[in-house]
Amino acid sequence: MSRALPSVLGVFFLAATAGLAAAQVSDGVVKLGVLTDMAGPAKDATGPGSVLAAQMAIEDFGGKVLDKPIELISSDYQLKPDIGASIARQWYDVEKVDVILDVPVSAVGLAVQAVSREKQKLLIVHSTGTADFTGKFCTPYSMQWAFNTVALAVGTAREVVKRGGNSWFFLTADYAFGHSLERDASRVIVESGGKVVGAVRHPFQTPDLSSFILQAQASKAKIIGLAAGPPDNTNAIKLGGEFGVFQGGQQMAGLLVLITDIHALGLKAAQGLVLTTSFYWDMDEQTRAWSKRFFEKQKKMPTMWQAAVYSSVMHYLNAIKAAGTDDPLKVAAKMRETPVEDFFSRHGKLREDGLMVHDL
Repeated sequence: MSRALPSVLGVFFLAATAGLAAAQVSDGVVKLGVLTDMAGPAKDATGPGSVLAAQMAIEDFGGKVLDKPIELISSDYQLKPDIGASIARQWYDVEKVDVILDVPVSAVGLAVQAVSREKQKLLIVHSTGTADFTGKFCTPYSMQWAFNTVALAVGTAREVVKRGGNSWFFLTADYAFGHSLERDASRVIVESGGKVVGAVRHPFQTPDLSSFILQAQASKAKIIGLAAGPPDNTNAIKLGGEFGVFQGGQQMAGLLVLITDIHALGLKAAQGLVLTTSFYWDMDEQTRAWSKRFFEKQKKMPTMWQAAVYSSVMHYLNAIKAAGTDDPLKVAAKMRETPVEDFFSRHGKLREDGLMVHDL
């Protein structure tokens, strides 16, 4: 008995230490970074609301995972790819951030994705929309949670063509997202039996779209496709009304329209718009319950991007808990294994290429 006891204790000790080794958190903390727009055109759609959504998820999770604290930091990168990439590098190398979130503007998202690949750290984007993110630039470390340009094109362009809008002219923001949206929508239009008669590209956040609207109007296309996000999409719709585009029989199709855009336009200008979204606060009891909590803190209803931040953070933290580690590839594998079914996502699944597919 006395000889057997040390053996039993040794086995117990090995089992206990094996359990501790399995539950590993690098640097003793799980750190999340929200890289967003705090003062520019995407501020209302992302910005402080995205930070709040991430914080709500951390609080709802309990503030700890694998008995280690969860921390949140945020930064504004002025929608510039070089600044975004520089902050991401600093966060991964010095701040020991485990996952970067949000990242509005596709050009910035792609720049940060390159840093994520180099550093072998996770990146989950919500407001980066180009389909190239999970296409030719796909990496094992990056995920696209809310939407992409293919989803918007299929959802909106196909429906508009079905309703008789079979000739299109594109008003395209001259950056990665706009190019991707025009390309993907053009393919859907042609496949649906329509045609694209032309396109004009304008600088992102251009102060005056007048000359571009006039070119679109002169095309006589039934549909003027807006391959742009805020503020260019709302400015184009307002100008279209002022220039008599709608009175002349043409329509505009907003390929990316957020709840904040509708508020900026007002009902008179926005009435009749066909749009595709991955989240609407008043869809059902689940969406209303979470959105009410968000509204109490933010005094605004959430956009699809902000709701997606909460969804992805909860899924990420649950994956760490299930995997017993914050190792990026092991966590990503666990995230792909587990269905994404919550107030934001219906029938959601994270694909191997990093795209989280779900009902829109």
